[in-house]
Amino acid sequence: MAVRQRAVATLPNLIRSLRKESLNLKPHTTSLPSLRRGFSLYDQINLIDQVPEDQLRFQGYNDTGFTVNGVQYEGSLLCVGNLLLSWKPKKFSEVIADSLSVFQILRPIPEILILGCGRHIEHVDPELQRYIRSTGMKLEAVDSRNAASTYNILNEEGRIVAAALIPYGVSS
Repeated sequence: MAVRQRAVATLPNLIRSLRKESLNLKPHTTSLPSLRRGFSLYDQINLIDQVPEDQLRFQGYNDTGFTVNGVQYEGSLLCVGNLLLSWKPKKFSEVIADSLSVFQILRPIPEILILGCGRHIEHVDPELQRYIRSTGMKLEAVDSRNAASTYNILNEEGRIVAAALIPYGVSS
């Protein structure tokens, strides 16, 4: 029991040190566009930099993956709230109802699913649209760069949001 308590106590410090190390590595990625509006009354308030440590935030992308909270991930990702999972589809045509079946058991259901289609916005098959609607979610299909930015905004607002992202370099 004492070993477990010691491990639980050291875990936050370990995570912080890994984040600091990964920030020093500076992976070659393209930064996401600024989430702040130009010429706004809110220019003096920057809520984006005040994100809690346990909250997921996309910080960049490249042709093969994404940078989330300072860590580079390769391949497709599925994010729900602050849960980050590797996702099987490698291109948009592989996104089918079965690849999103986690939403049949996940509670609470996200209010919106942001589908990052890769480099270009793709037409979502009507059958897939019906499946997503049957779970109770709304669907927004955009390119992966804008999907990551939209996820950041909605997640920081405290909304229950999900994102299914194909790497930006992929085009069908």
